[in-house]
Amino acid sequence: MLDDLKESVWKANLDLPKSGLVILTFGNVSGIDRRRGIVAIKPSGVAYDELKVDDIVLVDLEGHLVEGWLKPSSDTPTHVEIYNAFPDIGGIAHTHSTFATIFAQARKEIRCYGTTHADNFSCPIPVTRQLTRDEVAGAYEANCGKVIVERFAGLNPGEVSAVLVAGHGPVTWGKTPADAVHMNVILEEIAKTAYGTLLLNRKQAGLESHVLDKHYRRKHGPEAYYGQKKESPHG
Repeated sequence: MLDDLKESVWKANLDLPKSGLVILTFGNVSGIDRRRGIVAIKPSGVAYDELKVDDIVLVDLEGHLVEGWLKPSSDTPTHVEIYNAFPDIGGIAHTHSTFATIFAQARKEIRCYGTTHADNFSCPIPVTRQLTRDEVAGAYEANCGKVIVERFAGLNPGEVSAVLVAGHGPVTWGKTPADAVHMNVILEEIAKTAYGTLLLNRKQAGLESHVLDKHYRRKHGPEAYYGQKKESPHG
């Protein structure tokens, strides 16, 4: 069932350690078939070098098991909350990549300090609030998803496809599982350069808004002109 989706999620999960985003089992990627309302996700605690495509687990949009003999990732309820709230996304990646996690643990958003950030995100990378004692004691993983959704009130998840979960780590998303991993790679590089910027100049206020907007809009939206136009191979 949904073999293509499972394979794309399997490949995206294998890209996490290849990209230096995870060690051991510190992360997961999922993808969704919107027509059927089925999510494919990494099984819990399985090492990446042992992960097989048939190990990928299928759940519905309430988190109920649809197919698989392994337990889905413990973060499955977080993914489900995000999919239900953001209907235009097709993949989610969660890691504990070093520099993005440093900002998450510091409860500090990643301000836009340069054009690398502006090329990919239209605003600072937001950080959620910390969960309450009751939220942690209750449906913890689902509540992690809920505080992400809560933080995006007034934000466009298509223009800033990343968030830092306070005290936890980064979550990114995209049109596909591969896109979600790609954004996680970009986020980690942005976090690394932001960290270095603050080491050299703690008073750095951030990139001027007119430069930020120019760099974002030249790659995204109706007036984008960065890159090559997609044309027919026959001209």
